[in-house]
Amino acid sequence: MFSTFARIRTLYSSTTFTNNTSIFRCIKTIAPSIDQCSNPFSGKGSCGRSVPNDDYFATIHHVSNIVRRDIYLERTLNKMHISRIVNSELVYRVLRSCCQHGIESFRFFNWARTQHPQYDPTTVEFEELLKTLARTAHWETMWKVVQQMKAQNIPISPSIVSFIIEHYGKRGLIDQAVELFNRLKNFGCSQTTEVYNAMLFALCEVKNFQGAYALIRRMIRKGTVPDKLTYSILVNGWCSAGKMREAQEFLEEMSRKGFNPPVRGRDLLIDGLLSAGYLESAKGLVRKMTKEGFVPDVGTFNSLAEAVCKTGEIDFCIDLFNDVCRLGLCPDTETYKIVITAAAKAGRIDEAFQILHRSIEAGHRPFPSLYAPILKAFFRRGQFDDAFSFFSDMKVKGHPPNRPLYTMLIKMCCRGGRFVEASNYLVEMTELNLLPMSRSFDTVTDGLKNCGKHDLAKRIEQLEISVKGI
Repeated sequence: MFSTFARIRTLYSSTTFTNNTSIFRCIKTIAPSIDQCSNPFSGKGSCGRSVPNDDYFATIHHVSNIVRRDIYLERTLNKMHISRIVNSELVYRVLRSCCQHGIESFRFFNWARTQHPQYDPTTVEFEELLKTLARTAHWETMWKVVQQMKAQNIPISPSIVSFIIEHYGKRGLIDQAVELFNRLKNFGCSQTTEVYNAMLFALCEVKNFQGAYALIRRMIRKGTVPDKLTYSILVNGWCSAGKMREAQEFLEEMSRKGFNPPVRGRDLLIDGLLSAGYLESAKGLVRKMTKEGFVPDVGTFNSLAEAVCKTGEIDFCIDLFNDVCRLGLCPDTETYKIVITAAAKAGRIDEAFQILHRSIEAGHRPFPSLYAPILKAFFRRGQFDDAFSFFSDMKVKGHPPNRPLYTMLIKMCCRGGRFVEASNYLVEMTELNLLPMSRSFDTVTDGLKNCGKHDLAKRIEQLEISVKGI
């Protein structure tokens, strides 16, 4: 670690940051020509605009606020004189920003089409509007948009049809979902696996498991191959209704017919129990699996471990992790993140260290959110020197520290009265072009003054001025 005075010498050579607080300019002055926006989705960053990105996105934000809040939005938008920048990208971004305002989005879309002859809507905007109207249950308006698409020979993709069917199911409108499913040929859309899964989800939402099972039989009869989601939807539905026996029988029958799920049936059952909130049943099934020598899927284990940790059963999570690893589980980075965090929170630092080193040996380079829990555990136990040494080691072996990690370090140092070390980390942040929070500067300078280090406090204040351009 650098000495305090060597670090402070860098205060005067630190990179100066400037605030991007440009004032919102008149829209007339930033509007590009029509030709410049003729290809709106080429080069997402610039889109052929001569407008600075900050001004362009400020315009989109302003228009979105008008659409969401202004009763007379058409009149207000006309007063803005933004005709020359109304293109597919702008309309899409505004529609996406207003995804919870169905009728208002529809009015904005109509305004863009009728008031700007140069604007020719694409499939992207139409589908975004359909999703918004389905999400907000404006069905009649949604079908008007569908008819507009049909009149312009714009096809509806299976993903949008699936989205609409799912939202019919969430609202309990199963008859409408079935009608749409049966009328797909009228829209030039085929009944893909994705569409079948959406219909299956809608049936399970209204607890019509008999109909859902009949749909799967029809799906197989038509030659459509089920995927993992197909099995998961029905198993999750049965588990949520407490019908675990039916779920097991379904998986066994599908296996007999040669349609084995992409993952093992027990993993699907565990996922279903977790989704339904039956944590104890899921834990019991995993215990039974491990006693028989079977290893759960890594994704299933991660879901179970995360749910168990939320209930505070840290010991169970760590012990289960050790058991499944002995049986041959190959943990991924998410597994390590869950288990290391759990062990560190429980104060089991030695085990957290062992698991971290195991991840390094497995070829995983530690990232900040992986080693931050161990750092925090050291600080909570007052082992500052161990924490500083471990952090130095991670800077070499792991991914570079990020802004939240440095903020945590400074905060924990200040809590422990280690204000000089906190000031060093402030300087280190600026060297890495990571702008510290104002609160971090204030806490460090106040602490330095209280412990009599006024010269150092003054230099930290000068650092704050230099990096913020005050």
